[in-house]
Amino acid sequence: MAAARKPRYVDVSNPSLSVECPRCGLRTARFVDHCRNCGYKLWPSSVVASAAFKAWRDGDPSRAEASRFELDLPVDEGGPVIDYAERAHQLGIHLFPNSNYPFIICVGSLFLGLAAIPFSGTARIVLAVIGGLIFLYGVVGWVLVEDVRMYPTETPSTQGEAHH
Repeated sequence: MAAARKPRYVDVSNPSLSVECPRCGLRTARFVDHCRNCGYKLWPSSVVASAAFKAWRDGDPSRAEASRFELDLPVDEGGPVIDYAERAHQLGIHLFPNSNYPFIICVGSLFLGLAAIPFSGTARIVLAVIGGLIFLYGVVGWVLVEDVRMYPTETPSTQGEAHH
């Protein structure tokens, strides 16, 4: 006589993925064949435990993301998506745009600082030139490029009204 591969009875109405072990009394995963704490055999085989888990999972669509090795159902941590820039604009809070230029300025400052260490004269001059160029690139980019994006020069016309 062939052994059955499907469990005879699985309580699909029980939403828990964990069970108390009959031997040690500690909480363990419900659909693994051995207790993780003491090794007590909970199911006849891994095949039967897997079939029981599949029957339990198919009993409720909210269990679709569950794993048979977990102790609790997974929680959706997605949460609502918030556009913080738009929310700040609605509240009247001014946020500066994201910029990489401060990082570039720091890298230039690093090379300028390395130029102050008493290496050979040629190395100090090379480090100072490299650091100065990187530093100036960062400052010009931050002041001229980012500032123009933040505060465009085209202002709406006042239609002949004088600003007092």
